[in-house]
Amino acid sequence: MLTKSNLAFVQTGLLLSLSCLLSACGGSDGDGGSGGSHTYYQTKTPYAPQQDITTYEVPPSGFSPVYTGMIARHGSRGLSSLKYDLAVYNMWKKASDDGALTTLGAQLGPDVLKIMKANFLLGYGVNGITTPGYGNETQLGITEHTQLAQRLLTRQSALFESVASSATSNPRQIVVVTSGVDRAVDSGAFFVKSMLAAKPTLSSLVSYPPAPSPYPEGGTAVAQPDGTNRFLLYFHKLVAKTDKVSNASNPLYTTYQDSQAFQTWLSDSDLAAKQAAILADSAAQTAGRAVLERLFTKAFVDKIAAGTYSFTNTGSMTFTSDDSKFTNTLSGDGKTGITGLASAGSLIYELYAIAPAMKTEANVDFTAYMPEDQARYFAYTQDASDFYKMGPSITEKGSVTWKMAQILEDDFFNEVDAIANGKLTNVAKLRFAHAEIVIPFASKMGLKNVLQQQSLSTMYTYDNNPWRGEYVSPMAANMQWDVVRSSTGTVLVKMLYNEKETDFKAACDNARYAIGSHYYDYTKLKTCYGHVSN
Repeated sequence: MLTKSNLAFVQTGLLLSLSCLLSACGGSDGDGGSGGSHTYYQTKTPYAPQQDITTYEVPPSGFSPVYTGMIARHGSRGLSSLKYDLAVYNMWKKASDDGALTTLGAQLGPDVLKIMKANFLLGYGVNGITTPGYGNETQLGITEHTQLAQRLLTRQSALFESVASSATSNPRQIVVVTSGVDRAVDSGAFFVKSMLAAKPTLSSLVSYPPAPSPYPEGGTAVAQPDGTNRFLLYFHKLVAKTDKVSNASNPLYTTYQDSQAFQTWLSDSDLAAKQAAILADSAAQTAGRAVLERLFTKAFVDKIAAGTYSFTNTGSMTFTSDDSKFTNTLSGDGKTGITGLASAGSLIYELYAIAPAMKTEANVDFTAYMPEDQARYFAYTQDASDFYKMGPSITEKGSVTWKMAQILEDDFFNEVDAIANGKLTNVAKLRFAHAEIVIPFASKMGLKNVLQQQSLSTMYTYDNNPWRGEYVSPMAANMQWDVVRSSTGTVLVKMLYNEKETDFKAACDNARYAIGSHYYDYTKLKTCYGHVSN
């Protein structure tokens, strides 16, 4: 709930300043922009590698590949829960009952039901999906990680060929770690399955390390499956029930405290004001009306605008698989609401954005319901919300949204430390997580166009900030570090972000191995980042 001062904040011109948004938001954004895609799916954008694999810079003369590390978001998924779809359906049902549907609007309800059914049954009958329903990966998501693994093997073919040929005499490990959440676990499983299908001789090298234990401290230990590390890959949502760290001398204490600080931030009044401002702007109302009046009569839309009609995700729905062997019944929690034109448009946008990820399962096209100008606008509102919640956010709030990613940064460096020290136990470390991990990590690494904050007195817009969700964390977003070593022991690191050769933060330019190279001298690089070897 907004305080009186925060409401004043919203009302005193700090809303959005978006008079040019509809013409400017979708323009070219350089490295962090849309690239002219005109899809506007933002963090729901299906994955595509951002560089042709044949154009990668080869290691300098005298250097050979020795290790690769990766963090990847899960692949394309369905809706996370019964929220947007049910709220929109309830709105549509009322319009239908009122006789307030346009010809286009009459199609919306059946298409929402297709989306809902697909999510209720998502993963049913798919080998590798244990619990069907909301939040699972779609066939597209499975394909994204299958192909990501194939490209990793192709890029590092010499390294993995060497490792495979010496798997018996000189075994090295391919370490696999996930957040423990189904879609991340499944992404890791599909990725590894793809690797082993291409190189079966690697199967004996795959390792799932024990989860950190015993946690919570001071309580009954909660067992976690091997290959799970919530501290490393779910640090945005550590909770006392499973993860509490009360001993300040415990190396995980800082991560736990940073997680608590981030979760406190989610209830911060300044964040609430910013989030409210995003949809309170008159441009948001205009965009919402433009979407709704294509679907419903003006009289019906006016009732939403006036607050006479409002809708939430209440009610229960049941769907059964075509073979009648699986039935799923779910109820909405009433926490997702349509309280005005902007929120109505934004929830329809959520269905528009998820539909491409579910083409195999639902086969619906929501572009007719979300014209390009409005798609561009609501993409902005989604980016603005994510920017403040878990992106660079507000200057005056410091590093609260990304400080918790320090453990992941350390993990990447620690793996290369081992290589630099001649310990070749691991040939690869593969980590599978979520947007809430990838986004703070990109900020923590200081990537170009990723860490520009906004002062509390200004509002994030596409005109004043290059941060874009489709660049920072599309589905299956990933960061990979390729490590090479010379015969004299010099170690170099090259980073790929969404499979594009990407610079480390600008302050580390002097660590480049050569002018214009994407390879960085590791000793200089870790000094630049302030990493201290264990």
